[in-house]
Amino acid sequence: MTFKTQMGIKKASGYFGLLFIYVVIIAGAIAMIFPFAWMASTSLKGRTNLFVYPPQLLPNWPWQWNNYKQVFTRLPMAMGFFNSAKIAVINTLGTLLSATMAAFGFAKLRFRFRNQLFMVLLATMMIPGQVTLIPMFVWFKNFGWIDTHLPLIVPAVLCNAYGVFLLRQFFMTIPDSYAESAKIDGANYLTIFFRIMLPLCVPAMATLGVFCFMGNWNSFLTPLIYLNTRTKFTIPLLLMSFQNGYTRNWNLLMAASTISVLPIILIYIFAQRYFIEGVVLSGVKG
Repeated sequence: MTFKTQMGIKKASGYFGLLFIYVVIIAGAIAMIFPFAWMASTSLKGRTNLFVYPPQLLPNWPWQWNNYKQVFTRLPMAMGFFNSAKIAVINTLGTLLSATMAAFGFAKLRFRFRNQLFMVLLATMMIPGQVTLIPMFVWFKNFGWIDTHLPLIVPAVLCNAYGVFLLRQFFMTIPDSYAESAKIDGANYLTIFFRIMLPLCVPAMATLGVFCFMGNWNSFLTPLIYLNTRTKFTIPLLLMSFQNGYTRNWNLLMAASTISVLPIILIYIFAQRYFIEGVVLSGVKG
C-alpha cells in the first residue's frame, strides 16, 4: 500500500468520523427540540384535536391563537410574570453580590479556620431541603412572613453555598500577584474586589446568574408552601391551576408553558458566550 493510499484512507476515515459526530449532534438537537416543538404545537390546537390519532405535530388550520388570550383572561398571568420576574431578578442580583464577596474572602483572604469554615459551608449542600422545611416554615411564621415573597427571597440571597463554591473555584485561578500589586499601590480589599477581581469574574458570574435565574423562575415547592393568595402566585403555581384532579386544559397549559419558557431561552441566548466560558474556566463538569 502506497503512502498516498494510506493518506487517502486516513482522510476518508476522518471525514466519516466527522460526519458521525455531526449526525449524533443533530440527532441530539432534534431530541431536545422536539418536546418544545410539541408544546408550542399543542398550544395552538383546539380541545377536539388534542388526542387525535395518529398524532399531528402541526395543528390544523386555523391555529387557535385565542388560547394565549384565554391564558391571561382566566388567570392573573401578567401578575404571575411580574412576581416571578421580581423574585428571580432580586435573588439573582443578591446572590451574585453575596456569593461573590464570600467566594473572594475564601479564595484570597487569609484568616483563621478559613478552610474549615468553607467545609462547613459545603456541608450545608448535603442537607436535604425536606429536613429543614418544617423548621424554616415555623421560623418564617413567627416572623409573619407567610403569604409574602420574603421567604422566597431572603434565604436565597443570604446563603447560596453552590454559588460560593463555583465562584471560589474561579477566584482560585486568578493569580495572587494582581492583588499584591494593588496592595503596593495602596488599594484596600474593597478596591481590589470591585475594581480588579469583579471585572475578571464576569464569565463565572454569568454562569451563576443563569443558574440562579432558572432555579428561581422554575421554583415550585417553596412558593407552594409559603404563598396563599393567587395575586402573589408565581408562574409555576399558576400553571398548576390549569389542571385539577379531574380535568386538564392541555391546550391552555401548553400555551402558558410556552410563554413561561421564553424568558429562560432569551436569557440563555444573550448569556451563552459568558455561560460557556464560565463553565470551562470554573471547572464545572457535567
